[in-house]
Amino acid sequence: GNQGIHETDLCMWGLDVGLPTKITSMGGKFLWDDCKEVPEVLTSIYNYPEEGKIIQFEVRPWCTNTEQDATVGNIFYGDKGILVVEGYNKYKTYLGQNRTPGKSGDDGESNASEMDRGDGGTNGHFANFIDAVRKHDASILNAPIETGHLSSGLAHLGNIAYRMEKVLTFNPQSEKFVNDPEADKMLTRNYRKGFEVPNQV
Repeated sequence: GNQGIHETDLCMWGLDVGLPTKITSMGGKFLWDDCKEVPEVLTSIYNYPEEGKIIQFEVRPWCTNTEQDATVGNIFYGDKGILVVEGYNKYKTYLGQNRTPGKSGDDGESNASEMDRGDGGTNGHFANFIDAVRKHDASILNAPIETGHLSSGLAHLGNIAYRMEKVLTFNPQSEKFVNDPEADKMLTRNYRKGFEVPNQV
């Protein structure tokens, strides 16, 4: 969905991981009788066995409970405590088994749309991207373009696992599924003649 990449980006950055090797997803359409194909409720598990890390990503609409007072955000569980990132502008920590409140912060803005997002705010990011494309100069981007590829890729992998209805094994280096041509077909689409995306850009 629309929100996915914002949260997957923060997950991957916070855990210092790329694409996973195992993915599974489960969910469904439980709320609205409409024509969309995407599930309204979805849980995706991304496993990083070599790093000893896991991402549990949940899409739950307004009708669900909050987690540590956050409706949208990320929660990191570590061996020393918990870090709760609420939206984009607040964080709290809870330390030890007793979850003793630790450091917390708030940028002071009333909502995430007012946060400082660099020169020019959100529109500045769009202008920065277009400027980099026109100048053929990736070095002037606010962030590496690969970051967006990986963060959106994580969301896509969760959606593919949901559609395939099974645990998928993925090779992050080749960016292909392991021995699963049916899942590989979902990594791209059939393009109209003249509008194909080349294998090498």
